[in-house]
Amino acid sequence: MRGITDTVKHLLIINVLMFIGASTIGNGIFYNWFSLHFPKNDLFQPWQFVTHMFMHGDIMHIAFNMLALWMFGTAVEQVFGAKKFIIFYFLSGLGAATIMIGFYFFKYLPLEADLIASGITSGEIKQMLSTNKLLGGISAAQQLQLQSMFEIFHSSMVGASGAIMGLLVAFGMLYPESKLMLIFLPIPIKAKYFIPGIIALDLFSAITGQSIFSPNNTAYVAHIGGALTGFILMWIWKKNQFDKYRWN
Repeated sequence: MRGITDTVKHLLIINVLMFIGASTIGNGIFYNWFSLHFPKNDLFQPWQFVTHMFMHGDIMHIAFNMLALWMFGTAVEQVFGAKKFIIFYFLSGLGAATIMIGFYFFKYLPLEADLIASGITSGEIKQMLSTNKLLGGISAAQQLQLQSMFEIFHSSMVGASGAIMGLLVAFGMLYPESKLMLIFLPIPIKAKYFIPGIIALDLFSAITGQSIFSPNNTAYVAHIGGALTGFILMWIWKKNQFDKYRWN
């Protein structure tokens, strides 16, 4: 069994401790503080762009993510060194979160602008979304718009998946001939085909809303954002020949 590099080990420990904290402290306090909320929601705080990477929804969520972190993170850290690895990991996670929030705003802002144009103030919109109580005179069409906005307004993102998608891309570019398998499809596939295939599945799910292997509430756009950020970083850093320019 492959050993665990130091940075990966510390990330595993922090994730497990945060999961225990979220599971034992009641009333959802941990999730309110550390999940990434939509910025127009009062629960949003800037630090959540980082802390959401250490939060997970359930035992299967953290188990799969930590397994992937160990499998791919260790191999990538051995090439990058600790400092470069941790920067890559967090930038991938931040890229995933930023693209996901941007996608939410892309859907939310036109709906908000349309309601404001109809005479509803931004304060009234936020009041209705916060309390889930409609003001008088709201039409059926506006109710549908508010419902779509409500889902975004109260969304929260948790998990290391965005950062791990960046690691998958890094692994695929560093070890393209390595053979990987899905748990549900035990057929060895080279990383240079396997990892683009995983990203393509996420893209398909993001476009169609149809889940293939992941739960329906998976943030597919965040997965794509993490993978894209990882690819951009790898494309830039590859010119520096990783082993020669380790940051240790």
